[in-house]
Amino acid sequence: MLEPIEEALFWILQQLHTVVGDYGFAIIGLTVLIRVLLLPLTVKQTKSMYELQRIQPKIKELQDKYKKDKEKLQEETMKFYQENKVNPFGGCLPLLLQMPVFFALFRMLGTAGGKPGLFPQYIASLPETVAEAASRFWIILPDITMSASQVYKASGLGSALPYVIFVILFGLSTVIPQLMQPGAQGQQKQMAIMMGGMMLFFGWSVSGGVVLYWVTQGILGLAQQQIQMRMYKSQEERA
Repeated sequence: MLEPIEEALFWILQQLHTVVGDYGFAIIGLTVLIRVLLLPLTVKQTKSMYELQRIQPKIKELQDKYKKDKEKLQEETMKFYQENKVNPFGGCLPLLLQMPVFFALFRMLGTAGGKPGLFPQYIASLPETVAEAASRFWIILPDITMSASQVYKASGLGSALPYVIFVILFGLSTVIPQLMQPGAQGQQKQMAIMMGGMMLFFGWSVSGGVVLYWVTQGILGLAQQQIQMRMYKSQEERA
């Protein structure tokens, strides 16, 4: 199922590379393009998140009022959702629809099940001198097919430092959007921090190309989230 999507993403990456001449910038361009194509879904997802956060105080009141009657709580909660035209699962479908693209992209840029994706395979097929130049991201990452872990084991912390910085950004790009959600509470913040820690571990072992994609994706996602939140808040204040 993922192979056609993976092949299409690799083809687009190659076309972008012919324009920018650097696979790192081509990955950034591909990330922007994917973000634009999925914009209707991500807009809907962010709007659903905002609506759920907006009504959270009222949901908390219902939970306190009917904490001893679970059946009544469920009935009143669903009634409240219907009255306010809020779908508690509205953000799930857009996220699920995006997943095949994200999985295919990870497969294309990195390694899945011990098998290199199309991009690492392509780089490995090039002559050594050509492959070295092709796998470099500008002056930042010497080889985007390698992970921070691989570089650290091969050359030590000094060589791995640029990768480590990107891994940290990788973790932050997961944590910050969740912490900046309206009404983020203690438990939600703890979950966000735990998720960020998991992403640090994950980012340590995946290729630099995957990390570069996710950092770019995180920055674009955070920018979109803040723009939409300000728009919805402004509309609510004017209403």
